[in-house]
Amino acid sequence: MSGLTHFDEKGQAIMVDVSEKDVTVREAVARGEVRMQPETLAIILGGRAKKGDVLGVARLAGIMAAKKTPDLIPLAHPLPVSSVQVDFFPDTEHSLIEIEARVKVTARTGVEMEALTAVACACLTIYDMCKAADRSMVLSEIRLVEKSGGRSGHFKA
Repeated sequence: MSGLTHFDEKGQAIMVDVSEKDVTVREAVARGEVRMQPETLAIILGGRAKKGDVLGVARLAGIMAAKKTPDLIPLAHPLPVSSVQVDFFPDTEHSLIEIEARVKVTARTGVEMEALTAVACACLTIYDMCKAADRSMVLSEIRLVEKSGGRSGHFKA
């Protein structure tokens, strides 16, 4: 299990001890996308979804998900999240919506999982709110695109 921090010497799962790490400002940015039929994207952008404001609800779902990450990811540390921003970038040419989450904290460990969880939940919410119109939607490309702060420094994909 060399190189993996969430396992002890016996290969058993552990929560990483971050007590010796410095408290620093840490930020993470994640992205993902939902591909859909052009008609579905038009419904969302036109505000005609039967369940209401798709992007507004997905934004709130992403924010809530970032705050609930340790309840969903077993070894994630509970963090005092300072800010969560969820933005949407519709692409009519490719019939998709790109979702970006930016999460910030001042703590001993990073917020990569919170940003990724925010994106995943926002994607799922878009699917849930539009599945009656389009069950062929594809959630994909969920990834960390940038992180800063902490011992490992700055990462940009």
